[in-house]
Amino acid sequence: MNGRPMTASLQCSRELWYDEPAGLDWNRALPLGSGRLGAMVFGNVAADRLALNEDAVWSGGPRNRNNPDALRLLPEIRRLIDEGQLAAAHALAADALAGTPDIMRFYEPLADALLFFDHGCTPAATADSLANARAEVAEIVPCGYRRWLDLGSAVAGVEYALDGVKYRREHLASAPDAVVAVRIAADRPGRISFRLRLDRGEPDNYATRYLDTIRAFDRQGLELSGRTAGADGVRFSAAVAVRASGGSVTTIGDTVVVRDADSVLIAVAGASSFRESDPAGAAVRAVRAALEKGWEALVASHEAEHRRYFDRVALRLGGGADAGEARRLPTDQRLERMREGVDDPDLLALYFDYGRYLLIASSRPGSLPATLQGIWNQDFSPAWGSKWTININTEMNYWPAETCNLAECHTPLFDLLERMVEPGTRTAQAMYGCRGFMAHHNTDIWADTAPTDRNMGASYWLMGAAWLSLHLWEHFAFSGDRAFLQRAWPIFREASRFFLDYLVPDSKGRLVVFPSSSPENVYRLPNGECGTLCAGTTMDGAILDLLFRRARKTAEILDVEPELRVEIESARLRLPPLAIGGAGRILEWPEDYEEVEPGHRHVSHLFALFPGDQISPAQTPALAAAARRTLDHRLSHGGGHTGWSRAWIINFWARLLDGEKCLENLRALLAKSTLPNLFDDHPPFQIDGNFGGAAGLAEMLLQSHETAADDDGAALPILHLLPALPGAWRQGAVRGLRARGGFEVDVSWQDGNRAAVEIRSARGGAFFLRMGANPATQRIAIPPGESWRA
Repeated sequence: MNGRPMTASLQCSRELWYDEPAGLDWNRALPLGSGRLGAMVFGNVAADRLALNEDAVWSGGPRNRNNPDALRLLPEIRRLIDEGQLAAAHALAADALAGTPDIMRFYEPLADALLFFDHGCTPAATADSLANARAEVAEIVPCGYRRWLDLGSAVAGVEYALDGVKYRREHLASAPDAVVAVRIAADRPGRISFRLRLDRGEPDNYATRYLDTIRAFDRQGLELSGRTAGADGVRFSAAVAVRASGGSVTTIGDTVVVRDADSVLIAVAGASSFRESDPAGAAVRAVRAALEKGWEALVASHEAEHRRYFDRVALRLGGGADAGEARRLPTDQRLERMREGVDDPDLLALYFDYGRYLLIASSRPGSLPATLQGIWNQDFSPAWGSKWTININTEMNYWPAETCNLAECHTPLFDLLERMVEPGTRTAQAMYGCRGFMAHHNTDIWADTAPTDRNMGASYWLMGAAWLSLHLWEHFAFSGDRAFLQRAWPIFREASRFFLDYLVPDSKGRLVVFPSSSPENVYRLPNGECGTLCAGTTMDGAILDLLFRRARKTAEILDVEPELRVEIESARLRLPPLAIGGAGRILEWPEDYEEVEPGHRHVSHLFALFPGDQISPAQTPALAAAARRTLDHRLSHGGGHTGWSRAWIINFWARLLDGEKCLENLRALLAKSTLPNLFDDHPPFQIDGNFGGAAGLAEMLLQSHETAADDDGAALPILHLLPALPGAWRQGAVRGLRARGGFEVDVSWQDGNRAAVEIRSARGGAFFLRMGANPATQRIAIPPGESWRA
């Protein structure tokens, strides 16, 4: 059937708003992003700050950190683990397997744009540093203060009144124009006066602040340049320029001074030598062009580009608090009410939209992938380096990319993965004597694959490249793009080759990763020794089962390398199967070891449930029941105490088709692990939980990971609509979610029952449809460019 989407008018207002400034608190500031350029908007009245990031400003250049003694001492590490001498094995591994040096590069801030407004108080006259910018003047009490972020337009704003004058500031981060733009207006002429400076780091931090130079240009702009640490550090530049309507603009030293303007346009840009041979020239050109273009044109091109992504999906959840009444409350107050037990489905829908917004803002074609903090980092020594942690966190960042119709936002991850192949090949050969490529549990801007830190539970885990590679298949499964599969095949091939060489047989003849660990958990042997390194884990087997299946299938589709296909499948059949322990739970290690921390934040042994596809209630009921007991056990001992862990748990319960547990944990994610600006809280701020939470909510409404055989034996996806719908969501609708097979789905419901469905397919195809708790399926075929409705 053809026709207009049945939920075309579903889009509703999606806005975070607050009735007071963010002050000094990063966790109250509002994020803007264009993929490459990010800004945090604090919205202070007298002394404001725009905290700026450029995605390629990192703490130094590339290095070879592969440990030259790893290969020589690997047999001894294995022997010590085999003999139960875990302390000795760990001590040797800390020296023999550690990167040299044992730390990767960090993601750094670009600069701060500091604005000191003349509202009849001292900051505009005397403030000269970030420290002063953080000192909001106590005697200024504005009327009607409001600060907001509109997710649909990706515009953040501030409005207030002082001495009878209404002021309004609007901010955006434009991908088309490569700038952060700010418009400042007042309802009376000549009332806008301020001083603007660029700064970088605290005044007493010579390592950051005084490496930079600042120059004025055009009598209306400033350009800050510098280099991050080391001879091969990244050269960077930030530029800001101002154009006023009425009044005057001039530069005095390193300050732009605006006096008595009617309205003002500020443009800020950043660039680095990662992409630009002349970062300063690129940044200055961008701000000049933005001023020439003007605010209205900047807004129009920015909003059109943003809505091209954001408006693909819309969600409405009914039940609980009246949505209109709830929206009249500031977002932080709504969050506090949820902590007090007030049901607010509309806030959950806002959180879902915020997750989509953050992915659009932090990961676009041509940008680097979203880090642990997306692109928003204010620290020169950030938590975990604000890198890509690839033992779950980076993967979780991209869980909503395909299901939430943001496939283009997935591409920066593929670009990084391709760059990792060359250094990962060197690491595989130098440290392990193997073909192919691999990575440990982190990587950085230079696609570093050597171990980082000396964290025994994480650093020497070898599955990073294998897990990331699975995202390539997901992109193909949703798109059917065979040209993309050609791009993916060399990565699948080399990731598989590493493990074909590295796997060793255990005492039962099974092929295992040795040594390995179950991130980042600890087990206890019967002799009382505790450790993390072991011979094979459940997660290893689940990841490799998927990697080998995806690699073999890719080679079959492309009709390449038949001998390698046979080798891959032979190894896959020797992997340890998923196993159930004596307590009826999925085993995490090769034996039924005691867990030292049964409420651990990682739940790695359930990888096969999500994001894997090897456990499902319909096809593996015994394993699904064991997975449920595993989750119950973890949660009863305090599991899910970090934001990203709770988000993973939501996805687990969705795959177990338990909507009530999903909702319980979704509420817990907001109530216990969400900051006032709705950023996820590890603690500290870590963005993966935002993305994992959004993916989990999508998984409650649509799943497509299972397949069933058609009459000719071909595997068709099962599109399961409303698989984990909680009773509290009595009515609702979603538009634009994507399913494997290239389908786009709209569905609405009333009192838990399907009200209407529309499924579209650009390339055409067949699938099996399953609704809610009904296990029955219906085969449906859609011609290219058409839709099916019910």
